[in-house]
Amino acid sequence: MIGQARDMPLFAFEGVSPTVHPDAWIAPTATLVGDVRVEADASIWYNAVLRADLGPIIVRAGANVQDGSVLHGGDDPATEVGAGATIGHLCVVHGCVIGPESVVGNGATIQDGARIGARCLVGAGATVPPNKIVEDGTLVLGDVTATPRGPLTGSAAWWVRTNPETYRILARRHRASVEPAR
Repeated sequence: MIGQARDMPLFAFEGVSPTVHPDAWIAPTATLVGDVRVEADASIWYNAVLRADLGPIIVRAGANVQDGSVLHGGDDPATEVGAGATIGHLCVVHGCVIGPESVVGNGATIQDGARIGARCLVGAGATVPPNKIVEDGTLVLGDVTATPRGPLTGSAAWWVRTNPETYRILARRHRASVEPAR
């Protein structure tokens, strides 16, 4: 681990520990698990959770992840927060890429495979769907109102069917391997 571990809630997962540049700041109530990489002058704020058990999470130099946000995801793409980007309060950033100097507004959700370009603004409460590409310098607004669409089919049915067992297995892996990072 790079930097001082004192007062940082860092946890190794399956032998992989977070790395935090000595010039970064991690709030004492944030949680970093597994292959999380935090670069210089980045900050991770109170009660944020960055869980890199299915793939890496990279927080580039000068970026900030604010209070209560959750970052998670797989390795294709790695979850990445670009240099100087802001993830606002209570956001979900899952298996996606946020470009440099972009701002993700409070309560926004960015889903798997989405790519937000450089210097974009994703408005508060917006949901960016899976695999959406947002070009540089774009304003993204909107919300999602829950509307029944009919019976489960395809990938929706797959998620409902497989998610319980997936998390039972993942919980066993965590129980067997999570430990404070050294």
